[in-house]
Amino acid sequence: MSTLPEPLRTALELSASGVPVLPLRAGKAPFGNCHRCANNVCGGRPNMKSAGPCRCPGVCHAWAAATTDPAVLTSPAWTAAWRRAVCVAYHPGAAGLTVVDLDDAAAVDWACTALPATRTVPTTRGEHWIYRGTMTSHNGVRPGVDIKSTMSYARWLGPGTGTMTALPDVVRALAVKEPPAVRPAPRSVSVPARSGDGQCPHRTPVFLERGIAMAEQRITQARSAIHATVYGTFLAVLSTHGRCGCLTNTHIARLFTAAQAKGETARHCLDAWNNASTTLGL
Repeated sequence: MSTLPEPLRTALELSASGVPVLPLRAGKAPFGNCHRCANNVCGGRPNMKSAGPCRCPGVCHAWAAATTDPAVLTSPAWTAAWRRAVCVAYHPGAAGLTVVDLDDAAAVDWACTALPATRTVPTTRGEHWIYRGTMTSHNGVRPGVDIKSTMSYARWLGPGTGTMTALPDVVRALAVKEPPAVRPAPRSVSVPARSGDGQCPHRTPVFLERGIAMAEQRITQARSAIHATVYGTFLAVLSTHGRCGCLTNTHIARLFTAAQAKGETARHCLDAWNNASTTLGL
C-alpha cells in the first residue's frame, strides 16, 4: 500500500465505508472524457454530464465515474489518474448525503442563523455543511451557496465535526424557484375562440391535464439531449396554451420539476421557458 499515491489511499479508505469516490486534477476539476467517450459516442454521456454509472475503463464523466469498487479504483487507467490527482472527490447523492457548499464568510454567517446545525467541514474559503438525505443539486441558490447532492461531486476535505442531521425542508426549499408568470398575449396576437359560456376551451380537465401530463412524460422519458428536449417541450406547451391564459403557475411548476429531476438547474429551466416565450412572441 505504501507505493500507492496518497489520494488513492484516501479514496480506498472512503470507498470501504461506502462512499463513491473519484480523482480531481489540478484546478479541482474532474478528468476529461477519454477518446472513447468524446463527442457523445458513448451514448448520451458527453461533456462529463452523464446520467451514470460510467462503464468506461477510464476516469470519465465526473460524478458518474465515482465508484466504491477497489478493482476499478486500482486499475491501471485509474491508478495513472490518481498519480496526477491533487485531491479526492466523492458523489454525495450516491452516499445518501447533501452538501451545502458555503463559499465565503458571509454565506457561513447566513447558514449559522438560517440552517439547522449539522456536521461541518472547513474549506479554503468557507465551509461544507453536510446533511443526511439527498436532493437535486443546484448552484447559486443564494449568494455564495451551492447545493451538491445527486449528479454532482464535492471535494473530500476530511470527516468534519458535529453530528450529522437529517436534510431539513429549509435546505430543500432553497432549490425551489418561483416559476415565471405567463405574460398576457399582445393585443396583435389572435387568441383561440372562446366557448359559449365565456370560458377558455383549454380549461377543460381532459384537454389541459392531458397536455401537461404528456409534456411531463416527454421530459421524464428523455435519455439524451435533455436541454433540447426541455426547450422543445416548453415550446410545444406554450404554442398551445401560452396565448389564452389557461396555464397557471402550478402547471409551470410541474414542468420545471420534471426538468429538474432530469438534472436541469432552475436557471436552465427559466432560460428555456423565456427563450420559448420569446420565440413565440409571447
